[in-house]
Amino acid sequence: MKSQRIVVLGAGPMGLMAAMELLKRGHEVDIYERDDRIGGMSASFHFDGLDIERYYHFICKTDFPLFELLDELKLSDKLRWTDTKMGFYYNGKLYKWGTPTALLAFDGLGWIGKFRYGLHAMYTKGIKDWRPYDRMNATAWLRKWIGERAYNVLWKSLFELKLFEYSENISAAWIGTRIKRVALSRRSLMQETMGYLEGGSGALLQKMEKFILEHGGRIHLKSGIDRVDVRDGKVAGIVVNGESIACDSVISTAPIQYVPRLVPDLPADFVKRIEAIRNIPVACVILKLKQPLSENFWMNINDPSIGIPGVIEYSNLNKMSPSILYAPFYMPKTHPKWNHSNDSLIDEVIGYLQKLNPSFRADWVLAKHCHRYEFAQTICPPGFYDMLPSMKTPVGGLYMADTGYYYPEDRSINESIEVARTLVKTALSETTL
Repeated sequence: MKSQRIVVLGAGPMGLMAAMELLKRGHEVDIYERDDRIGGMSASFHFDGLDIERYYHFICKTDFPLFELLDELKLSDKLRWTDTKMGFYYNGKLYKWGTPTALLAFDGLGWIGKFRYGLHAMYTKGIKDWRPYDRMNATAWLRKWIGERAYNVLWKSLFELKLFEYSENISAAWIGTRIKRVALSRRSLMQETMGYLEGGSGALLQKMEKFILEHGGRIHLKSGIDRVDVRDGKVAGIVVNGESIACDSVISTAPIQYVPRLVPDLPADFVKRIEAIRNIPVACVILKLKQPLSENFWMNINDPSIGIPGVIEYSNLNKMSPSILYAPFYMPKTHPKWNHSNDSLIDEVIGYLQKLNPSFRADWVLAKHCHRYEFAQTICPPGFYDMLPSMKTPVGGLYMADTGYYYPEDRSINESIEVARTLVKTALSETTL
């Protein structure tokens, strides 16, 4: 196979993995990244003396592509597993959650509702083919299995606070794979177990970067491209800061919504398919606390006085002191709260914490921060498999994918690895390569 010069757009885990795969096959690779660091949503930042990820990540027992990459990069010894706990804050009370015992003790449902909920969880764990569920409505599917009351208690606010006006038009495959992934990450029926990397996701990103550089790849930070040059229907190069640079192919791992701006030569019908894919942004508040808010790694919330779907105490997974808590606001950019300042959102979260733990005091907060990302959660309505545009675009030598292509799986570094491999395989299947 003839060596080609290939440009990868985006230095998140998907872009880095795509570059690694291309370099292994003898191609010349340049990565262009708008940010000042690699990692995308898994990138870290300096937070009051700690290197913390902008957005929380965890590893599940079924993340086999990630385990394979860790082994390849000699990082398997950095993988740690923690027995984690889950909580559910419902109407002013924090309940234990995530085990049969917790379900039985929960007084928000009757016995029939509890039985139906448990039966649905067991059924979902065994689903192997999600295609039939792609065209089912998620909320209708859940209501059918667990009943209207159980849906209202356990799911309704989570859907509405994450998906807003889209909450009643989501694929059952999308929610089902999330239930299954967490349900299978257990060492027993009574114990959930989640993983993390010693050194955080940054440990993996640094190894991927080292591999790329040692194999002749180049990473250009703070270097978003102006456009992709297209001649006679094929990629001819890219333009960066007004300079034309020749290349044979471009593989974009940036949000696909950016692609039409960078490639104005795309056919109108293909652009319409891209524009049909919607996303929900996130504003993620991060707090450093003197002590844990609770014993839980993950706490779902259904309380009319609290405007977030949950909090994640990362330090209850990756044991550290002081404690680190993430609180995500998912909301469309049309939501009035999106225009609130970061400080306002931080203050709102801090105002909720005493509800979640009456012992909480404001002086527990040692540091605070808020990150925003416009393309945090792809909206996946029924029939989403057919909605996704092809990774192979109508422009010869131009390929694309983003987190929407993880569907129906959840957003994770594991899925970044898997989709990157598929994306590279698609690009290299062309006869020109």
